[in-house]
Amino acid sequence: MNIADYLERKRIDVDRFLDLLAPPSVTPPTTLHESLRYSLMAGGKRVRPILAIAAAEALDQTPPGLMAVACSLELIHTYSLIHDDLPAMDNDDFRRGKPTNHKVYGEAMAILAGDALLTMAFDIVSRPDLMKGCDPVRQVRIIQELAFGSGNMGMVGGQVLDIQAENKDIDLPTLQNIHKHKTGMLMRAAVRMGAIAAGASDRQLDDMTGYAEDIGLAFQIADDVLNVTGTREELGKNPNTDAERGKKTYPTFYGVDGAKKLADDCVTRAIHRLSSFGPSADPLREIARYITNRKN
Repeated sequence: MNIADYLERKRIDVDRFLDLLAPPSVTPPTTLHESLRYSLMAGGKRVRPILAIAAAEALDQTPPGLMAVACSLELIHTYSLIHDDLPAMDNDDFRRGKPTNHKVYGEAMAILAGDALLTMAFDIVSRPDLMKGCDPVRQVRIIQELAFGSGNMGMVGGQVLDIQAENKDIDLPTLQNIHKHKTGMLMRAAVRMGAIAAGASDRQLDDMTGYAEDIGLAFQIADDVLNVTGTREELGKNPNTDAERGKKTYPTFYGVDGAKKLADDCVTRAIHRLSSFGPSADPLREIARYITNRKN
C-alpha cells in the first residue's frame, strides 16, 4: 500500500470533521474560537486520530462514532501543544510553521483555548448524535481510555516528569518513563480506543496495545533525533531546543545513529505484534515504518 496516500486521505477526512466540529470564529466568545481554531486547523499530521481509525480498520470495522472518537484525540493533542508552548512550559515561538498561539492571542487566551479543546474532547465522545449506534459499554470504555491516556497517569503526568527533569543528570530509565507517559500514553489510547470501538477481543486488544507502546517509543526517539538533525523549515519550529533547555534525550545516551537504530528496533517489534492480523492491519504496519522515516 502507499502509506503517503493513505495518510493524506485520512488527514483530509479528519480535517473536514474537525472543521465542522469546532465552532466558527464568529461564534461568541469570538476570540476564544478564533484562538482554538488557529491551532486546531494549523495543518498537523493527525497521527493520533489516524491510528484510531487504522486500529478499527484492522478489525475490518468502521464502527459508529469512529470519527468522533478519532477527533477527540486531536483535540487533546492540540490543547497539549498550546499549553506546552507557553512561557511557563517550553516557551516556544513557533509551531507547525506559524507563531505559537500565545504569541498571537496572549497567554491567557492560549490557556483558555487549551482548556476549551480539552473539554470539547469529552463532549464529542459523549454526544448522542455523534456516537449514535455505539454500544454504551464500549462508549464508557472509550471515554475512560481517553481520560487515562491524557490525564495525570498519562500525558499530563509525563509532562510533569519532563519539566522536573530539565537541567538534571537523569538516567536512561527516567528518560524512558518520561516519554512512556508524555508521548506514549496518548498514542496507546488512540490505538486502544479504535480497537475497542471496533469490538476487539481481549487478545486483539493486548496485541494492539503492545504495538502502540512500541510505536509511541519509536515516535519519541524519532522526534528527539529530528530535534538535533532537522531544520526549522522541516520541523515547523526551532531545532535544537532540547539541548537549549537542558533536556536529556535519546541521542544524548545513544548518539544520533544509535537512537535511529533503537527506533528501528521498536518498529520491528511493533510490526511483529500484529502477526495475528491479516492485510487489514497493513495501514498500522506502514504507519509504524512511517514514524521513523518522517522529516517532521
